[in-house]
Amino acid sequence: MGHLVRREEVVELISNLHNQGKTVVATNGCFDILHVGHVRYLQKTKSFADVLVVLLNSDKSVRNIKGEGRPINNESDRAEILCALSCVDYVVLFDEDSPRNLLDEIKPDVYTKGADYTMETLPEADIMRKNNTRVEFISFVEGKSTTNIINKVNNKLN
Repeated sequence: MGHLVRREEVVELISNLHNQGKTVVATNGCFDILHVGHVRYLQKTKSFADVLVVLLNSDKSVRNIKGEGRPINNESDRAEILCALSCVDYVVLFDEDSPRNLLDEIKPDVYTKGADYTMETLPEADIMRKNNTRVEFISFVEGKSTTNIINKVNNKLN
């Protein structure tokens, strides 16, 4: 079971994990309505290292990225659900639209993103190169997305 950690604690936590010889993989996202695509993505992400740290967009950040009406689930609920997954070790919230600064602070060994990105389009690519962080791109599960779920529910209600 994972643990929610404050942003102020995560740098020291990861430093301690590195000192213990552990490898750390990080990923980020909104994880608004958790679905099988998210679970498979997180399981695959965990396979790249000993410890998985999920950088979770705060409610403010999700609203900035996705617009009004999002997130559906608040940050506390999203963090608790993520922490309940056996593959997730730590969850840390961030308010910015991008995890660039947090990634630069924690310096994971591996970083994962969806396969809709490449190193050329990855906003964090310069940070990954600077910190010698390996990047892995993970394919999505066809048809599984929070947007699809919201659209399906809205269609059933209308």
